[in-house]
Amino acid sequence: MTKFTLDDLDAIVAARAQSDDEKSYTRKLVNKGVAKCAQKLGEEAVEAAIAAVQQDREELTAEAADVLYHLLVVLNVSNVSLSDVMAELAKRTGQTGLEEKASRPQD
Repeated sequence: MTKFTLDDLDAIVAARAQSDDEKSYTRKLVNKGVAKCAQKLGEEAVEAAIAAVQQDREELTAEAADVLYHLLVVLNVSNVSLSDVMAELAKRTGQTGLEEKASRPQD
């Protein structure tokens, strides 16, 4: 079992997003702006969903890693911290998912 965490990945994304490394994919992606970062997140999420439907465990594992990475990139360019997302998740654990959903403002 690995000790690598989302916090570790978040720190790497943040550092690379600010780096001057011309070879950094993260830096290049961040420099393209939030729309491109969000597009990549969407593409990876679709690929993960397809892998799940196909019951391809290995591919789903790889695509899930891509989704998490690209989500952290989107959070970074949107100035939303992982700790804020985790706090939101923690807040939701005190109620069932159906209760939480029902408490949201209706559109």
